[in-house]
Amino acid sequence: MYQLSHDLPQLQQRINAFLAEQLNVDTLSSPLAEAMRYGVLLGGKRIRPFLVYATGRMLGADLNQLDYAAASVEAIHAYSLIHDDLPAMDNDHLRRGQPTCHIAFDEATAILAGDALQAFAFDLLTQAPDLLAEQKLALVKTLSQAAGAKGMCLGQSLDLIAEQKHISLLELEQIHRNKTGAMLSAAIQLGRICSSHFNNTALEHQLQRYAEAIGLAFQVQDDILDIEGESEIIGKTVGSDLLADKSTYPKLLGLAGAKQKAQELYQTAIAELDDIPFDTSALRAIAEFVVNRKS
Repeated sequence: MYQLSHDLPQLQQRINAFLAEQLNVDTLSSPLAEAMRYGVLLGGKRIRPFLVYATGRMLGADLNQLDYAAASVEAIHAYSLIHDDLPAMDNDHLRRGQPTCHIAFDEATAILAGDALQAFAFDLLTQAPDLLAEQKLALVKTLSQAAGAKGMCLGQSLDLIAEQKHISLLELEQIHRNKTGAMLSAAIQLGRICSSHFNNTALEHQLQRYAEAIGLAFQVQDDILDIEGESEIIGKTVGSDLLADKSTYPKLLGLAGAKQKAQELYQTAIAELDDIPFDTSALRAIAEFVVNRKS
């Protein structure tokens, strides 16, 4: 029987070791490499790398190839958090229970560390062993689209514009399908692309619908934790969304309505897995984890 409590820590250790090895770079007297390592290795649930591994492993991909895809998506995630925390963005001082990168170093170093991690992510994809050129191109295209003006960066921009404004539920979902969901979806598709099923468009669409559901569920739960969580557990300041007067699911739906929304999205995700002819145990378990997590 599949146990996420056993599998997730093992894969966390695997990706942490791989990232540490890959980030062992010399930047002379500059603090750049140290800031990059700080942003990536300071902790985190590693949900996105886990999705790469879980999907690729389900489809028979080689773990040594998945390492590069998993590390690339986590590098993009880390860069986005470093920039997200900057004074010009969310102006947060706490991340993963530690000072944010611009507090631990300085603002300029944090910006450069984020920039370097973004470049590092795409460099990693070109190094994945024993993949066809077609697969590597698909990896780069998938990650770049999810991270850029059609995905995460767009979502962040829309989120900033929406601060201190009343927006609809549809507009809120558009923000988070891009800001959070795009990278979770990319993680799943990177795992698929590393497998022999990289040209299976029917499977691609099934996994995309699953990913979109858990991507929104992840954000709904984040919004709930901003109200109900504890700073020591979630690793960031509780109530920061309220202080910034951000539009959130609890704000639009009420706390009970937000919790119901998370459960509905979970059921949607599970329903998509029912039609996938592979062992989806890990993807089912991580969907449940997303909507029940406390951090």
